[in-house]
Amino acid sequence: MLSLAVTATSYSSAPPALVYAALLDAESWPLWTSYYEVLWELPAGVERPARVDDLRTIRSRLGRVCYRERIVELVPGQRFSYERAAGLFVSHRGSVDLTRAPCGGTNITWSVTYRHALPLLGTLRRRCVQGFAHDLASYANSVVR
Repeated sequence: MLSLAVTATSYSSAPPALVYAALLDAESWPLWTSYYEVLWELPAGVERPARVDDLRTIRSRLGRVCYRERIVELVPGQRFSYERAAGLFVSHRGSVDLTRAPCGGTNITWSVTYRHALPLLGTLRRRCVQGFAHDLASYANSVVR
């Protein structure tokens, strides 16, 4: 098995708190990602902010690939970390770090590590992660406007 680490960066004119809120807002993900649906797995009738160990189910637009991810770290306005609980690339772990940019706005760093058996998959994953970082920044910018 090969290990791969991918890091992508982007900038948003939105403040870190707003970018962080977009990451936690599962309903907004289909607006700015290639995902068809992102659902938090909470007990019926429970509405609360996401917490560490919460699970979410993600369905892709392309082929309806389904993943389950577990939230492993939440630092409000600064970090959102997750790991794949089921689906392709079970050893997948990701983290989105947000820092206040010196000129205002937010620097976004999306990092992913995972193990896989397909050597050519690295290029595709790099494009995908860069796309997520860019799309998150664009979505946060559109909310600010």
